[in-house]
Amino acid sequence: VGIPQPPAAIIYNSGKALTVPSFPVHLSSRLPPCFPPRHLPRSAGGRDMSGSVRRPGSSVSRQRPTWRWQRAGSWWARGWGGRLGLGLGMGLGLAFTAGLGRSLLTPLSDCQWEQKEEEEERSREPGVPAAAAVGRDLLQRIKDEVGAPGIVVGVAVDGKEVWSEGLGYADVENRVSCKPETVMRIASISKPLTMTAIAKLWEMGKLDLDAPVQRYVPEFPEKKYEGEKVTITTRLLVSHLSGIRHYEKDVEKVQEQKAKNKKEQSLVKENVEPKVQERKKTKKEFEHEEYYIKDKFENISKALKLFENDPLIFKPGSKFLYSTHAWTLLSAVVEKASQQSFLQFMVKLFRDLDMLRTVPDEHEPIIYNRARYYVYNEKGRLVNSPYVDCSYKWAGGGFLSTVQDLLKFGNVMLYSSQVEEEGQRTLLLGYLRPATMSMIWSPVERTELSWDRDGSYAMGWGVVEEGQQWGKCRRVRHYLTHTGGSVGASSVLLILPKDSPGPSASPPKAVVPPQGVVVAILCNLQSVNLNATALKIALEFDRVRRAEPILPPSEADGPVTAG
Repeated sequence: VGIPQPPAAIIYNSGKALTVPSFPVHLSSRLPPCFPPRHLPRSAGGRDMSGSVRRPGSSVSRQRPTWRWQRAGSWWARGWGGRLGLGLGMGLGLAFTAGLGRSLLTPLSDCQWEQKEEEEERSREPGVPAAAAVGRDLLQRIKDEVGAPGIVVGVAVDGKEVWSEGLGYADVENRVSCKPETVMRIASISKPLTMTAIAKLWEMGKLDLDAPVQRYVPEFPEKKYEGEKVTITTRLLVSHLSGIRHYEKDVEKVQEQKAKNKKEQSLVKENVEPKVQERKKTKKEFEHEEYYIKDKFENISKALKLFENDPLIFKPGSKFLYSTHAWTLLSAVVEKASQQSFLQFMVKLFRDLDMLRTVPDEHEPIIYNRARYYVYNEKGRLVNSPYVDCSYKWAGGGFLSTVQDLLKFGNVMLYSSQVEEEGQRTLLLGYLRPATMSMIWSPVERTELSWDRDGSYAMGWGVVEEGQQWGKCRRVRHYLTHTGGSVGASSVLLILPKDSPGPSASPPKAVVPPQGVVVAILCNLQSVNLNATALKIALEFDRVRRAEPILPPSEADGPVTAG
């Protein structure tokens, strides 16, 4: 391909074409997206001077891409002259690129330029670099404390992604770094996603939250507790009040552990140190066998057989018991109400929410940028996590995603809850109605939140209510959250809505929703508590949106104001 006058040289670096002034050259074939190898191809061993490869005993030549810079009709096409011309052209290219920057790049596509301009605009927003520096330091601390191979964070302020970054490795063996596009297990953040599907079906009139689950899943046996017939509804299932077990099968052990936890919490509130024997756990969370199921379940009906005949731990509605199996039953309810398979319905939901990199955690498909997962063995060595199949718990912990997709989801939820509140008649409707969001984000009685004792469980979400007991003392901010823990992975999605104005504040100005901060963190190591770190990061970026000074990293690790 001859390059027209004025003469120019083309240097390919990491797939980008740089156009700089140079000598007239001729590119004999399409160049690969990298710098040339140490030795240029020579005419020897079946290769003619045009760069073609000839099979032995054949006159047919096959064109092979080669690095050959030529000055047409001169000796520069051979020997040291060609190499010197190549080196000089590369040097000029690098010099001009460093001096002139983007103006010398060949035009990118419109979407690439728009994305680049958006990134530059976000980085110029006042306070964002300082808040990101604080967040980076907080993440590095927890990464160092637990020895996490990799961690990815994303932050959105008022509906715009302002910071996303990866630290460490998504794949330790192959030295693949984490980046915002890294795909990881989101574990129990799958529950808020499934709750969105349930709420949508309820708005469409296809699902009754207070009907017995047998209306939608007739094969699920009716239950009794202490000889009394009881009813399990969708509303009880989404708030973990159904009495269906989690991964511990022994009813007595679960009840004893619940009693010990309740006593410990009461002692903590009274500032009394519990006795050591009372704090001793009967079994660690990831010691339960059902975390490591390797069998693939063809449908949800077969997954129900894991627990459908087990006795209830408590009477439905009487006590809180976190249960992923309960969400497997909910996925069967969604199938019947939507008249399609659960995964098909969820894939459509992800497409509607523009979450195109959120997919089921399946082993067979090729999923680009998928991370590997890790645990520490008994000797304290980092090893690959065991293989598991998540087909028995799609709704409660079976999806993969990126921090960028989770930010989109958080913004959709925040927008849906605020769109009518702001009185913006010209805005589009939210994916869910504000009244629906108020329902699913309202704390439910007799529930608890294990990752923040100031909170309660709502419907598929954890919620911490705003409050302050004494003047000038700790003030609890209102926020929504859900954490996740799976084999080899930990996660959190946290939404910090805009602070409600005080009683003496002036009437708020009309602003476009969503208003607030969304934080998503994914980690490829299990048993990492990320909620407190996500909350601290959210509070730092909330200072940005309120134009308050950002604390330096050394001062940002003080008491968390929201619990």
